[in-house]
Amino acid sequence: MVHFVKIFLLAGLCLPLAATDTGVAYHTPDMRIRDTVVRYHANLDLLVFSLRVQGRAGRTQPRANGELNGAPVLGYVFPTTLAPRDVGFIAEDGLVALAVTAHPDFDDTPLWDENNNGDYADDGPEWHTHWVLLEEDSRVPGGLAVREIATEDAATVLPPTNPGMPMYMDSPGFGLSFSNRTLHVLVPAQRVSGNLFFNYDAVAVFMRVDTNPEKPLLGVYQVYSTASEDLSLPYGIRNGRLK
Repeated sequence: MVHFVKIFLLAGLCLPLAATDTGVAYHTPDMRIRDTVVRYHANLDLLVFSLRVQGRAGRTQPRANGELNGAPVLGYVFPTTLAPRDVGFIAEDGLVALAVTAHPDFDDTPLWDENNNGDYADDGPEWHTHWVLLEEDSRVPGGLAVREIATEDAATVLPPTNPGMPMYMDSPGFGLSFSNRTLHVLVPAQRVSGNLFFNYDAVAVFMRVDTNPEKPLLGVYQVYSTASEDLSLPYGIRNGRLK
């Protein structure tokens, strides 16, 4: 795990994007994480994933690309030491992360209507939640990508709430809220198989969709900030706190 995140940190923070990439424009105070905490509320059997930024959480959003290929994705991501099976993935290894994303070019939450307008297919621009399984990928500057799968294997390795994309991604529909500088995500403990002893971190990233088979379908291109200095996932449920 430490090897995994060191590659992520070194690749994402030390390598600049090419001039043709748009991720640099989103490097605002809204994407600069100051601290993070995950609290367990025993009376509700509920985990609340939280992070606080320097600016206003959720205010910066990506501009539409006009097509899926090259579509920008902004994310506030909580990498964890959860096992893939804890969140419903049938896989032996990989970095499990809770991702809060926004992307105006496509909708990948077919079961949820985040903007409450009666259309379940137009919610990509709204911030929403995913479980993803990350793996090392040297083809992108950030050094990580969402692990891909064969389309025919999706039904056997993904939870039934997955969005139908050929990668380890789920659209669990967790509630979230933005309050000035802070983001909160509400995750019932049952949705992590009752595991309350995992570690975590928080990172703000720019990702991009690429339909070129020589590139990952969804890769990390820019790491804007991390809660810890070395992205070593040092925080625990019982001792994490906002400063």
